[in-house]
Amino acid sequence: MKTLKIFVFLLFTVPAFAQEDEPEALQQDAKAQQKIKAAHAAYITERLGLTPGEAEQFWPIYREYASKRQAIRQQFRDAKRSGQDEKSLLDLDLKVKQQQLDLEKDYSGKLQKVITPQKLMNLRQAEGDFRKLILRQIQQRNQNIERRQQQQDRSQKR
Repeated sequence: MKTLKIFVFLLFTVPAFAQEDEPEALQQDAKAQQKIKAAHAAYITERLGLTPGEAEQFWPIYREYASKRQAIRQQFRDAKRSGQDEKSLLDLDLKVKQQQLDLEKDYSGKLQKVITPQKLMNLRQAEGDFRKLILRQIQQRNQNIERRQQQQDRSQKR
């Protein structure tokens, strides 16, 4: 429960991503990403019910997996930005999906040496739930910013 309280605190203290001063914005973005990573770790640890021993072994393996997964996804984003034709992108998409599946199989075996299969099954659901939670928080923050802006606009018109 303590972990969940820390998570909620971190989630609500994540600064807005849009800043006017660019160097400061980059700094704020890095801080926000660190807070999100910390909140992610707390959320996953809590949801999976990891013991301290499991967490100590789990997180290095998971971070390695997440880093490799990100690199694989980046291949497709880079290709898409480079303006490759649709046929090449389709072929690359299938290749990337296969690489992701192979990576998941490999790391699934590694993680099963540390956590139970049930916890591993719950990991995917917890990751999705965390992503939805973050997106909801961002949407709420954006709505609040819009409301404040509208209120400022109304007060300036008066």
